[in-house]
Amino acid sequence: MSNLVKHKSRDREKGRFYSDRKLKRQPFGLLLVVLVWSLAMGWLLSSATSAISATPTSEIGTVDIVPAQYQLGQQLYVENCSTCHIALPPAVLPSQTWKNLLQDSQHYGAQLQPLVDPPRVLVWKYLSTFSRTQLKEEETPYRVNNSRYFKALHPKVKLPRPVQIGSCVSCHPSASEFNFRRIKEEG
Repeated sequence: MSNLVKHKSRDREKGRFYSDRKLKRQPFGLLLVVLVWSLAMGWLLSSATSAISATPTSEIGTVDIVPAQYQLGQQLYVENCSTCHIALPPAVLPSQTWKNLLQDSQHYGAQLQPLVDPPRVLVWKYLSTFSRTQLKEEETPYRVNNSRYFKALHPKVKLPRPVQIGSCVSCHPSASEFNFRRIKEEG
């Protein structure tokens, strides 16, 4: 009888040993599943983002990619402003400057017919979305060379004095087509 008891106790020990090994394999299997899932998700995300970044910059044109709901406002802005001068990217000046310019019929010494609604609203939504905020103690800049954003967007660039909207073309040859991505090569 003692052999039978010993044999059963060995089987129990083997069973425990087997279940211990099974428990040790489960975390490894779980880790393997998580690794495979992570790799698959990473591959999917990289595919999705590379499709977005695969758009050539020559097709984008402006400094920012403009979502569909703002494209009509951008188009109206460019059509109205580029008839007299180069249309600037909204990020060059703070929102308050753009708001004041849209409301004022006096435009840098010229009398303009202000935009009326709904085009004015569309242009404002575009400009306010892609421009920047103004500090409370900051004076509203009406000239590009007074804008801290313009200066921040042109670090280490030796700018002509005074900076004029027409001088943008000297570095941005496609600025008249509202393409500020293309920069003249130095040399």
